[in-house]
Amino acid sequence: MTWDQLYDACAACEKCELAKTRTKCVFGTGNREADILFVGEAPGEQEDLSGTPFVGRAGQLLDKYLYAVDIAREDVYIANILKCRPPKNRDPLPAEEDACIDYLREQVRLIKPKIIVCLGRIAAMRLIKPNFKISKEHGVWFEKGNFVMTAVYHPAALLRDPRRKEEMLADMQEIKKKLDSLK
Repeated sequence: MTWDQLYDACAACEKCELAKTRTKCVFGTGNREADILFVGEAPGEQEDLSGTPFVGRAGQLLDKYLYAVDIAREDVYIANILKCRPPKNRDPLPAEEDACIDYLREQVRLIKPKIIVCLGRIAAMRLIKPNFKISKEHGVWFEKGNFVMTAVYHPAALLRDPRRKEEMLADMQEIKKKLDSLK
């Protein structure tokens, strides 16, 4: 499948009820040959309006962390498990994740990243392991298939609990070191 075919399939998707309430399909953005892929759980309101992931307050905070560790947003790819916004930004339902996960898998196949970073608990539970504990396992490296994976706090969680911001910075610094070591 090509990028255009994948986008068209995603934009026309009606596999779950979220298709009825979306403003735009939030497919993903960034470098399609990126060494690093960041994966969140689902679009929020600003993302649903713009069609681009991580453009709201959480995305602006993510941008600050990328800048702080000298990773250009243009050099990464950013996507979500879900491509449509759940009502009132609730957590994705398992059936919604199941309906959308093949789009993400195809994005991974096309990008071929060296590192996958899960943004938050929900993404980590889906992509790394079902019983992932973000408070204990953030920044821990996992190998799955051909990928090195880790999870960090979701930027939206940091907006609610700023006490974790230093831990996030340390995790992002380690991601940068791992990225540099794989080049």
